Amino acid sequence: MESPLKKEFDFYLAHQGEMIEKYNGKFVVIKDETVIGAYDNELAAIAEAQKKDLKAGTFLVQLVSPGNTAYTQTFNSRVVFS
Repeated sequence: MESPLKKEFDFYLAHQGEMIEKYNGKFVVIKDETVIGAYDNELAAIAEAQKKDLKAGTFLVQLVSPGNTAYTQTFNSRVVFS
């Protein structure tokens, strides 16, 4: 089953270059393949989206930055498998 936010994330990826020019370092709210707003932090982005009556799970909050560091993470563990 495809994530309901996949189209919003795909929109971000397709427009990442132009978003970096406008919003680098900001958190953008994306809904229906449209940037609703840009904010200094994730909590402000979520709060403003909720003020606009956007329901959780229907919009994407994405940090705008070059490359893929804003949407990929590496987790290291000291667990040993035997």
